[in-house]
Amino acid sequence: MSERPTAVRVYLARVRTALADLPAGEIEEILEDVRPHLAEMEAELGADAKVEALIERLGTPESYAAELRSAGGYPPPSEAATTVLPTPGAKAPSLFGPRFALWGLVFCAAGLAMFAFAAAVRVDPDALLGLAFLAPVFVLSVYFLLKRGLAAVLALPEVVWAKERLVSTEDNRDRGKVLGYLRSLRPAWWLVCAAVLVGFGLLLMLRHRYAALLLPFLLAAAIAAIWAGAKLGKDRRLLWVAVPISAFVVGGMLGGFGAAVDLVAGRTSWGSSPSSYPTTTTSDSYGSKQLQYGNESVDNVYAFDAQGKPLTEVYLYDEEGRPLTMSRFACEPGTGSKMRVGADNKFPRPWLDQGVTDNRGRVNGYNGYRGVCRERTDIPFSAAIPKGTTPSPSPGAPTSSAPAAPSSSAPATPPSSSAPPTR
Repeated sequence: MSERPTAVRVYLARVRTALADLPAGEIEEILEDVRPHLAEMEAELGADAKVEALIERLGTPESYAAELRSAGGYPPPSEAATTVLPTPGAKAPSLFGPRFALWGLVFCAAGLAMFAFAAAVRVDPDALLGLAFLAPVFVLSVYFLLKRGLAAVLALPEVVWAKERLVSTEDNRDRGKVLGYLRSLRPAWWLVCAAVLVGFGLLLMLRHRYAALLLPFLLAAAIAAIWAGAKLGKDRRLLWVAVPISAFVVGGMLGGFGAAVDLVAGRTSWGSSPSSYPTTTTSDSYGSKQLQYGNESVDNVYAFDAQGKPLTEVYLYDEEGRPLTMSRFACEPGTGSKMRVGADNKFPRPWLDQGVTDNRGRVNGYNGYRGVCRERTDIPFSAAIPKGTTPSPSPGAPTSSAPAAPSSSAPATPPSSSAPPTR
């Protein structure tokens, strides 16, 4: 014995018929959004839950379908028919506007996710400056959406293809259950978005004071997320608000996770700006390490002994015995330019005196005609060794400052026996 259809099923069947000119996938999504509301109303009516009772509350299914069509930004049935199925021989409307509206939204969402990821993983609001390049694309996307209407976007071949594979059907109930479950989570998702946006703004403001300028925009985005999320089921045009916000939140959450991993691994510090981390070594264009003193690179090292005498052949190693190897440069014959001749840890290195010569052979002549390069081994500065820097005696060495007695083959004189004994 077949089950008698409920009032909601009968009512929705007539609504489906009134929306038959829309894409099949879009009809299913509209019905999925309104079905819970009708089920609640049927439960309130109880034994009086009949189609007539629903009509008294909501109006006829055809008028209710017209309201859904208007709220979702869909054209009237006659207009939709001419938009989706043009008359034979008539010039087909251009797909540029609807396609720009669709792919402009996709492009902006992807860009927002990447910029949010970069800003969160570095905890640096400067990464959000790239959003200015997305603004024109987003404005044009919304313009074409409002000009051509949502139905023209939904009628695009790529949208129809995607809807056919994602929307719940009788042949794919498992997928429909998953999508239905995800739809039930949408209210919670918009609350999560609002919380993440506000928290992200506060975190940036704590790290960088000027990020307080971004906080009002993030607060506005949080309010827009909650507002658009509540109305999204009735007006699909709000996808142009909900999708970018969701993409930004997802990118920020992924970036925040990456920043947390770096913090736990000790690869970053929350106490200072990422741009001010001190570095001890850098690499030149040849891949060799360069010494770093503060924020300046060191190209040569000069060593002196305690008497101020320069040491001409010194090999540098770190505390683990690794050679401090740097690129070595010399003059290229015939060109007067600097060339790399290898890499080692021997210091000091010859310094290169480069310039041009004039007809008299003077370096740096203003009317010179050829470049010169000279390798010089002299020290280009005078060093003053501070006084009192003699090395401390090693443990066990005598500490007396008296001059040592001359060496003699005679035995040393024993101490006098009249000396008082030591107690």
